[in-house]
Amino acid sequence: MTYGFMTIFWRDMIRFVRFKTLLVSSLLQPALWLAFFGIAMSSNFDTLTAGLPAPAGSHVVGYLTFMGCGIIAMTTLFTSLFGGIVILFDKNWGLMREILASPMNRNHIIFGIGLSGVTKSFIQAVIIMAFGILIGTAFFAGFTPLQAAIGVAGILAFVAMFALGFLFLSAAIAISMESPEGLQGVITLLTMPIFFASNALYPIDTFPEILKIISVYNPMTLLITGIRYFAIGPDFISLGKHYVYTPMDIAWAFGGLVVFSAIMFAFAYWRFRKAVVT
Repeated sequence: MTYGFMTIFWRDMIRFVRFKTLLVSSLLQPALWLAFFGIAMSSNFDTLTAGLPAPAGSHVVGYLTFMGCGIIAMTTLFTSLFGGIVILFDKNWGLMREILASPMNRNHIIFGIGLSGVTKSFIQAVIIMAFGILIGTAFFAGFTPLQAAIGVAGILAFVAMFALGFLFLSAAIAISMESPEGLQGVITLLTMPIFFASNALYPIDTFPEILKIISVYNPMTLLITGIRYFAIGPDFISLGKHYVYTPMDIAWAFGGLVVFSAIMFAFAYWRFRKAVVT
């Protein structure tokens, strides 16, 4: 059983490494977002908020740092939602029919795809953090080496749980679709509201009440809360807003992602049990 699970994982990772264009673009795209969009927007926002007072004991972080955490989350979202496309390709090429007919437990297909997607998200998250520090973000500023190591581990734990949830969702959608165009349309429809109804690029305090409620329970908002806590700290100011995160806030955010991933796995498991590939 373990062999089948690892086969799905290694097959997807080998494909990821061998397709050089896909590999390079998936690693460079988030860095380019941070370099061009981040630097351009930070110069404007930092100028607008330069004169705002800061409470005693809090440190001010620039918009590049604030948005950099959102870029990690955005990249994880895109990578995870498109992770299921490999299942659709396998369906179209006839390989999925052979996999489903094998003695392998169908759970192993879901977990194999999930683990490969999480591994890709880890690689991208580490690259964004390293590149962000290189171009001036304040990730782990003032942290001791031990605190920085704990911060990286905490970020990756949040990234893993978030990525698993959306990889399971993507797998469930892919096994139900017949064409890449249909899958891409559904993913595009999901991506925009999830991304923009979050605190990735701006605070959510001034959102309309209904949108604010949606944003609070948005898995992406929960992810970004964890990333900012571990990358910046529990008490900071950005865009004129004072952010204070308690350990309970972080535990609640991580617990929300655990529940989300469990629900998405149940959905994917149900879709795979019903799947019939001809």
